[in-house]
Amino acid sequence: MPIVQADPKRVESGIHFTLGNYALVEGAITAGCDFFGGDPITPANEISEMMSKRLPQVGGKFMQGEDELCSIYACAGAALAGAKAMTATASAGFNYMQEGLGYCYTVEAPVVIANVQRCRGENYASQADVMQMRWGASGDYEAIVVCPASVQELYDYTIWAFNLAQEYRNPVIIMSETTIALMRERLDIPPAAQISLTNRRYTTLSPEEYMPFAAAPYGCPDAAPLGKGYHTIYSLNPHNEAGGIDWDPQEFDRLYRRITGKIRENSDQICRTERIMLDDAEYALVAYGSETRPAVEAAQMLREDGIKAGVLKLCNVWPVPERQIRGAAREVRKLFAVEMNIGKYAGEIERVASGICGVSRITKNLGLIHTPTEIYQAIKEDLK
Repeated sequence: MPIVQADPKRVESGIHFTLGNYALVEGAITAGCDFFGGDPITPANEISEMMSKRLPQVGGKFMQGEDELCSIYACAGAALAGAKAMTATASAGFNYMQEGLGYCYTVEAPVVIANVQRCRGENYASQADVMQMRWGASGDYEAIVVCPASVQELYDYTIWAFNLAQEYRNPVIIMSETTIALMRERLDIPPAAQISLTNRRYTTLSPEEYMPFAAAPYGCPDAAPLGKGYHTIYSLNPHNEAGGIDWDPQEFDRLYRRITGKIRENSDQICRTERIMLDDAEYALVAYGSETRPAVEAAQMLREDGIKAGVLKLCNVWPVPERQIRGAAREVRKLFAVEMNIGKYAGEIERVASGICGVSRITKNLGLIHTPTEIYQAIKEDLK
């Protein structure tokens, strides 16, 4: 894939004290976002608000959709036309986007979606959408979901999300949360020369030779430049390599195996984790998003008590970082799955660690992030 440096005109280099939602917007602008279609919804409102200001400043287009479904379809069209497109919503709005999200997976539209999770329709903290982000749309596909844990990471991971979307021609979801979206923290934006961006790869074939969905078994098809004589049908229906609707079971089996395989077979290149105090740990806390923050503090408290604890921070939850979770499981006596819901992603951790070590769940669904003391006490009780 073509790798380029960020445009200095789009990068607000320097040290800032800013809101998480604003940091996400700056990450998108840095990444080259030039189309945003969204419908304001709390607690993601500030994303639409700031996008309406920032995009025109860099020559982009802002569209306020009449609803979430309209917004994601507009983004799909913009992405297929060559734009780096993004939308943003919150949990209830993410529900409405599922049909359009399924379309994006099928036609391989590289749209970035920010989902600022909230709890039960209210603006409480939650990680309850973690399974919907993987399984919400119909059909066969593989999701890429990145999960920032700070204002800084909302900026950094948004750039990462755009790069992944371009490289794999796949929608990418930024799993934000009320906790970090409405938090103000330090944001350090480096010079543009230090930021690498991925652009999509365009075909070198003529319009007569070009096959819009032809690729290696686990590869991504080259895009076609808009307005250069290439004709492509982007249909939700099963389609062949030429883009024509094709109901031959062999054809759509081949299509969906490639669409899913391009993520599954490259999961080691996609997945990122951070190992915190794990080198000598006997117990590992596995956490993602904002729950990483109290998990690290709880591990430090446990070490003060003589219990060697560490944290495996999941930078993305989908695809599942199986190799990293399995590796941590082999190093410790037990894993503790920490999350802000009734216990959803814990099932994935239990599946991956099965037969290696035990897994205990530390869950909370009260609209508030865990405190370090709550995690510390839960582990102390478990180890009695």
